[in-house]
Amino acid sequence: MIVVLTTTAAALLLSALALLVYELRSYRSAWIADLTTQADLIAKSTAAAVAFDDVRAARENLSLLKLRPQITSAAIYTAGGKLFASYVASEADGSALPPAPRPDGHRFDGEALEMFQKIEQNGERVGSVYLAAHYDVSERLLDYLVILVAVTAASLALAAVIFGSLQSSLTGPILALGQAARDVVRRRDYAVRVEKITDDEVGELVDSFNDMVRELGAEIDQRQRAEGALRTADRRKDEFLATLAHELRNPLAPIVTGLEVLKNPAAPPDAQARARERMVRQLKQMVRLIDDLLDVSRITTGKVELRREPLDLVAVVREAIDAVESLVKERGHRLETAWPNGPVRVDGDATRLTQVVVNLLNNAAKYTERGGRISVTVGVEGTQAVVRVADDGIGIDPSMQAEVFELFMQADRSLERERSGLGVGLSLARRFVELHGGTIELESAGIGDGAVFTVRLPLAPVVVEGKPPHAPHGAPPRPRAALAAPSPSPSPSPSPSPSPSPSPSPSPSPSPAAASVAELTGASLDVLIADDNVDLASSIGDVLDAIGHRVRLAHDGLAALEAARREPPDVALLDIGMPGLNGYDLARRLRVDPATRDVVLVAITGWGQETDKRRARDAGFDHHLVKPVDPEALLELLREGVRGARTPAAGA
Repeated sequence: MIVVLTTTAAALLLSALALLVYELRSYRSAWIADLTTQADLIAKSTAAAVAFDDVRAARENLSLLKLRPQITSAAIYTAGGKLFASYVASEADGSALPPAPRPDGHRFDGEALEMFQKIEQNGERVGSVYLAAHYDVSERLLDYLVILVAVTAASLALAAVIFGSLQSSLTGPILALGQAARDVVRRRDYAVRVEKITDDEVGELVDSFNDMVRELGAEIDQRQRAEGALRTADRRKDEFLATLAHELRNPLAPIVTGLEVLKNPAAPPDAQARARERMVRQLKQMVRLIDDLLDVSRITTGKVELRREPLDLVAVVREAIDAVESLVKERGHRLETAWPNGPVRVDGDATRLTQVVVNLLNNAAKYTERGGRISVTVGVEGTQAVVRVADDGIGIDPSMQAEVFELFMQADRSLERERSGLGVGLSLARRFVELHGGTIELESAGIGDGAVFTVRLPLAPVVVEGKPPHAPHGAPPRPRAALAAPSPSPSPSPSPSPSPSPSPSPSPSPSPAAASVAELTGASLDVLIADDNVDLASSIGDVLDAIGHRVRLAHDGLAALEAARREPPDVALLDIGMPGLNGYDLARRLRVDPATRDVVLVAITGWGQETDKRRARDAGFDHHLVKPVDPEALLELLREGVRGARTPAAGA
């Protein structure tokens, strides 16, 4: 028994000490690795903020460290060693911040672990990250020593009686803990749990271990979600920048080609008049896009100021309907309205509330197929003014309904979409409504079932002489009456033809001056222009028509395919993002058709990144021009078309 007790005591002591050393070393290494990972995350997330001197963004990133109570302080320094932003868990920790960054790496200072890490942007160091964490190894060591003494004493006291049971009651759980710890370290499996089979100190150890792994898993899961959110935000930023470039190039293109028409003295007066009208429309479109971006900037920086005044919400909605009347007419929609018996008084900013309703109506008009129905209802429900904009359009998938109000979010990102935009309209509408103390809600049964947007605003209090103010209940809205559908009355803005077949643009006989230009350009060509931007297609057509080329227009991919097969052109100028059939698929079909395989294909698009040019080459395009198109470059390509030369799409 003495030999057994002595051997058992020695074995227990040696095993416990070895485990203690291992755990302390692992604990130390884990702390260093964890702090290094945290420093890397902060360095990556704040690199842009440091590079662009955005102190607010850097502080927001550092403020997330409050989720890590072990981290006592953190700081970001510029490349010159100046303190840029800081975070302290408590005011007592603020005095410990280093005045300047030290060499990269970690060091232990008593019960503190400090870490310096570089911040890089495009391979260039732009600053340093400093983290300090509480490293209380003495408390952890004391816990292990207590466990060691308790387990050894219990084992020696009971060894003579129940030595045979120690294998299962003591060694088993400890081995299970060790295996679980290895699984966590090696496989990063935080779902590992150790079964508790006793209620003694080993059982407490098992509970503590399981709690630790559970909390660590939750922390890792939270970190992964944060990393996922950062990646999503970065992806949306890239998508938004590409979309912004595309949306700004689209209105620029008709302006550039319109200037070319105005510069040509041989251009007919009606062509010059059309060019001026197109330029005005596209300039207004650019102003609207820029205004939306400015509103987004004002909202995100908290600089929006509402000019509140008592107003009639009915008048606001009527003004919004007038603003979108041309778009509704262009798309042939039926607009229905239902009005209350009297005014609906609210306290708000008339300009911003009009903008809200305009955005909702624009959204309904764009996402409703031609000839669809849009209804607008204004009324009072309890103490709230209510505006509903409903349509029978394409609807919104339930999985996307929670995200449509997010900034830069677009439910339809396909190249075949008919609807364009930056994805800021609904986000602006929600923020302006919230600034008025109201709410905006979306209801849609799903794809193909239309959508209903409901805006609720608090009613303005009614002051009755001699009585305190009270909120009016108002009269219920009159039954909805269908207004006369907008008739396709003459409008200065050309609208796409509802027919899928393209229609040739007017081709007046070229003047002598135009003929001389045609001589410089080459022989007269048959040019097919396919673009869903009617102004752009018409403006390019006017330029080419004025110098003697035969021009045909199509405003969707299927119509362009039909026109090319019916009468193969010499040159086809194709947009990429078109409804029905996008430009890439259209080019592939033209290349495999024997009748059109030798047509010179030119991509004219707002997407101008290297990946876009590579996709154009792969689809069979000969050239890739980015909007707005340089007229000289286009004429040079037409000269190549005369010679029948086809070159790889190297861009222009």
